[in-house]
Amino acid sequence: MNKIVREAPNSFDLPYRVKRLAEIAHNLWWVGNPETARLFKDINQLAWSQSNHNPVVFLRLVEKQTFEDLIKDRYFLERYDRIMREFDAYMNRADTWFHETYPGLKEEIAYFSFEYGLHESLMVYAGGLGVLSGDHLKEASDLGLPLVAVGFLYTYGYFSQRISEDGWQEARNVELNFNDLPLIALYDENHEPIKIAIELPGRNVFARLYELNIGRNKLILMHTNLPENTPQDRQLTDRLYISDPELRISQEMLLGIGGLRALQRLGHKPAIYHMNEGHSAFLTLERIRQLIGEGQTLEEAKKIVQKTSIFTTHTPVPAGNDEFPAWLVDKYFANFWGDLGLDRDQFMDLAKVKTDWSDEVFSMPVLALRLSNYRNGVSKLHGEVSREMWQYLWPETPAAEVPISYITNGVHTGTWLARRLGLLYNRYLGPDWKDNLDNPETWAKIDSIPDDDLWRVRLHLKRKLIIYMVSRARYQWEHNNVHPVQTVASGVLLDPTLLTIGFARRFATYKRANLLFRDYDRLLRIVTNAQKPVQIIFAGKAHPADEPGKLLIQEVYRKVKDARNGGRLVFLDDYDMDMARHLVQGVDIWLNTPRRPREASGTSGMKAAMNGTLNFSVLDGWWAEGFNGRNGWAIGDDTHYDDLDQQDDADANSLYDTLENEIVPLYYTKRSADGLPGDWIERIKECIRTTSPQFSMTRMVKEYMNDLYAPALLASGAEEKP
Repeated sequence: MNKIVREAPNSFDLPYRVKRLAEIAHNLWWVGNPETARLFKDINQLAWSQSNHNPVVFLRLVEKQTFEDLIKDRYFLERYDRIMREFDAYMNRADTWFHETYPGLKEEIAYFSFEYGLHESLMVYAGGLGVLSGDHLKEASDLGLPLVAVGFLYTYGYFSQRISEDGWQEARNVELNFNDLPLIALYDENHEPIKIAIELPGRNVFARLYELNIGRNKLILMHTNLPENTPQDRQLTDRLYISDPELRISQEMLLGIGGLRALQRLGHKPAIYHMNEGHSAFLTLERIRQLIGEGQTLEEAKKIVQKTSIFTTHTPVPAGNDEFPAWLVDKYFANFWGDLGLDRDQFMDLAKVKTDWSDEVFSMPVLALRLSNYRNGVSKLHGEVSREMWQYLWPETPAAEVPISYITNGVHTGTWLARRLGLLYNRYLGPDWKDNLDNPETWAKIDSIPDDDLWRVRLHLKRKLIIYMVSRARYQWEHNNVHPVQTVASGVLLDPTLLTIGFARRFATYKRANLLFRDYDRLLRIVTNAQKPVQIIFAGKAHPADEPGKLLIQEVYRKVKDARNGGRLVFLDDYDMDMARHLVQGVDIWLNTPRRPREASGTSGMKAAMNGTLNFSVLDGWWAEGFNGRNGWAIGDDTHYDDLDQQDDADANSLYDTLENEIVPLYYTKRSADGLPGDWIERIKECIRTTSPQFSMTRMVKEYMNDLYAPALLASGAEEKP
């Protein structure tokens, strides 16, 4: 392999005593360690806010004199030294869970995803799939898994959202400045940028490679906005989820085929490959082609690929499962199937699906399912739905025996747990609680936390949320020339003492963001009750091409602007990871209203639960497993109505009844002599105790390793040596 030179393009004028702040800025380890973020914030709070919590930008904004003053502050230096010791111990730790559990396995695991939600300053994510991928990478590093990931470095990433006075979503693309990101630029021995190429009809497309450090592991990112590419090909990494089918199939060829070549160019030799959703499924075809080129027969190559491939499906919604028409596959793969020893029809048969609107399409999830021996959904219910959904691929097998398992999603505790709660847990859960996040015995100690200590932190987080909202509203008032009613709609009238509900997610129609308004007069009576008022915060984006989703936002926003609600309804625009942290940590109730069983799993409610925010949700996705009758509330039950209006009426009535008769009275009237809502706090403790271990990313990644990665590694020929 040729020499690879790695350079962080950012240089900072830092005093020698604190020069390693630059090293921390270029490793996203800090994202899951709130005390490190706190250190940056305490250096200069305004600069930290202005940088969007991005250490790379922050270190350029802060004047050198500030650091010169800080190195005279022994308290600051003690904090700095402690964090650097923790970082070094983390990076050099030899007794990780992986090394102790699988001491003989050394081979790398490759992970492919279309998006990665690692931090709000790195906009290469759109929503839940990306945030899950980002959390997966962080936890893999925490546990010591030898994992290398592949994705795209987008020019614009996902869009920035603005809501017009009439409630219409306006999308604005914001170009990322790569100099503001913690990227590691890759060069060859001649100091030329390292690139790979793939073949598209009549041309080659080149992609430059970058790296991100995620703790111990690396994320390789590809970028095509290069002078040697055509204007169309330069757009391949412009933004997420391009609707144009030719750009989309080119993107997915680049991710799967180009991603494999990127790994190989950088000297990685993974033993197994994990496809997170079907976007990267062309990876399997490139692997087969290369194996045939090495002398394997087609059948031998297919078996090797199958036994070393893992595929995770994330949605039963058709729009989430990419399909390409036959003419497009003909155009882009006409020169490919011959390398596999196949004719056109045999190639199409690898992933052919008949639909109501076309004779045949080439299905990416079908390709991934057929060329992977290890397949899973992302919750128990989703596993059941997936086995029924894809049963036709195994026509002789009963649905219950279709070889698609499930591993329920989880969330990365370090990233999503409020810092104040972490400090509380340090005092009461024991010194090693962070090393035992998936152990229920760790969380059994929650009962030892005094009610007033826990409630004090919960009130602090709610006040922090409202301060955040008021600050955003003030900024929009000053800079965006918004209508005064829009300022009110941004939450300036909220009261931190009132019961607060949060609803934040992608505005897809099946998520039913308007279910709350099914009986609007009844909702108004609930939120404006003089003795027991309720305030509700909405946030979320619709895909720019999703007109029904944008209409949902408009419907919700118009209700938010209605003066009759007295400012009790709020809509926050431009939902991102920073806003998500404030919401899941700060509200009292996390509301989720999907149309069962279309929510594959969901993770925002898990983030809320670990922070003591109680879930109020349809029994779909993860909540069908997590709800025990005492750690939150259910909307409806598992009754299914064929008539959608009847289903919506039943679920809305359950929602209103539970709010009026259980949730609101419990919050307001069950108070002890010292003013504490004892029964509410009991539910908070039950929620934290039961959901934190079960839905931690620690548990999830261990299950991937035990149930999927380890069997695939052993099938690949890796030996588990003592």
